[in-house]
Amino acid sequence: MAGFTFVSGNLGLDLAGTVQHRRADRCEMLESPADLGIWAVEAGILDRPCEVTPDGLAAARQLREAVYRLAAGTALPGDRELVNRVAAGPPVRVAIGADGRIERGGDLAAVLSTVARQAVELLGGPHAARIKECGADVCTRLYVDTSRGNGRRWCDMRECGNRAKAAHFRARHHG
Repeated sequence: MAGFTFVSGNLGLDLAGTVQHRRADRCEMLESPADLGIWAVEAGILDRPCEVTPDGLAAARQLREAVYRLAAGTALPGDRELVNRVAAGPPVRVAIGADGRIERGGDLAAVLSTVARQAVELLGGPHAARIKECGADVCTRLYVDTSRGNGRRWCDMRECGNRAKAAHFRARHHG
């Protein structure tokens, strides 16, 4: 599966968003190890997909669920320790390439460490109180509300916000 969405404002929450509709019709977007490699490239963490084994995919899913629960306020024993342990690993390597552009590389452990570090920065920082769940009926994506008045209601205006506004419009005009 490709075509991931990155609207959460944090890589940890974007990884958590690879499960859609958590309460009904759960949709797993990381169906195969290759999907995780593609996600890391689309997220801008790596320039090229890294090797991902089935065990690596399982580890990424464990991290994803721990971050989700911590952000949603439903943490299980061990979630904080798992995120901290993964964050303690070496992150993705960055360098300035011969063409002057940033080059990003590393293995899956580095990818997960980079994601976990961002989650730690968010969950332990001043924006933790600004984590919200999308207001759309079925969407369960978490995001950081950085709007001026802290009034953002949807994870993404182009998808969930537009659908909600269109439904509201139809309801108003069709009784």
